[in-house]
Amino acid sequence: MRLMKLLLPLLALPVALGGCSMLGLDSATGTPGSSASATPESGDNWLVVANGSATPSPVPSPGKSRPPVLPPVKFLPVDPGCAKDWTVAKPLIPLEVVPGAGKLTVTWPRQYNSDYRITAVKQPLIFGKQPDYPWQAVAAGSGCTVTATISGLKKGTPYIVWLDAPNTGHELDGTRHPYSGRSGVVYPL
Repeated sequence: MRLMKLLLPLLALPVALGGCSMLGLDSATGTPGSSASATPESGDNWLVVANGSATPSPVPSPGKSRPPVLPPVKFLPVDPGCAKDWTVAKPLIPLEVVPGAGKLTVTWPRQYNSDYRITAVKQPLIFGKQPDYPWQAVAAGSGCTVTATISGLKKGTPYIVWLDAPNTGHELDGTRHPYSGRSGVVYPL
């Protein structure tokens, strides 16, 4: 009996939510077979959906020429002195380091008429505060490459050469041109 008392309200719930239309009666008159009007009452929000037809996919017409997507590109003549191909992985500028007696000779491709600074950083670990690095200023020059020599280095001591090109500028999207470089570990002779 208790179960019946619980089930009866649950069975009546769909009828209560569906109203008279669930029983097939008109909600306004309560008579069978009539239906509610399909026009909106004033103030009611209705969504109107209209049937349409699919638009056919465009079909390319053979034989017609199309204008080029981009204008033709003309490359500047290559200076014969700049024939070396440098692989540039942004933001690093590639370096070539040649060890000498107490010195390192560093060569890199010139980047956007920037001035440069280089330094050789000792690699043995030092406990505590690291010393300031003596930066050497290097002018941009006019050739394809820039070469500078760092001298006064200790024979057999491992160094890494750092390069900074602070005035290389930016691409149109805001990214920096290649602006720094780093060598592997090198040992002066």
